[in-house]
Amino acid sequence: MTVVLDITISLDGFVTAPNAGPDYGLGDDGLPLHEWAIGDRTDDDVRVLARATAATGAVVMGRHTFDVVDAPGGWNEERHYGADQGDEPPPCFVVTHHQPERVRLTDRMVIVTTGLRDAIAQATAVAGDKDVVIMGGGELGGAALREGVVDRVHLHVAPLLLGAGTPLFDGTRLSLRLDEAATVITPHAAHLCYEVVRP
Repeated sequence: MTVVLDITISLDGFVTAPNAGPDYGLGDDGLPLHEWAIGDRTDDDVRVLARATAATGAVVMGRHTFDVVDAPGGWNEERHYGADQGDEPPPCFVVTHHQPERVRLTDRMVIVTTGLRDAIAQATAVAGDKDVVIMGGGELGGAALREGVVDRVHLHVAPLLLGAGTPLFDGTRLSLRLDEAATVITPHAAHLCYEVVRP
């Protein structure tokens, strides 16, 4: 079992633009971050997305990401993790301090209030021989790196400078060594894959 942090960031390290949230998704002018995944993609972009989706057995996300995808304008039968690959959505484990008042996507969302490691353990139990993917957001991704629970990092670096928004790296000290596993460059993103080197 492999725990993968898979996230799109701007060149200056933001995973959303300012004012991201349930009503604004990726924030003000943040949608171009994901041009490689949902826009006018190249064949290489499509292959990167297809490989990642096929390898995913379960997803772990933070509360801010959940609030966006579970909102009325969020995921549905046609738009969800793996939808454009024709796959059934994988189970999603939401790391949060407080139980949401309501959950719209009850068929695929499991709320975990006991921490990131517990969410990963629950995701691992259902992922089989596939990956557990931490897909968002920035706060959870940064915490996963600091806690040493990530085996592989997939960064999709969009050719954008946002100047502000939700950072992946918040200035908290982090010391990790990574070995490059694969790199694919397209006009929409530099797809960088690294293995985390354990001490």
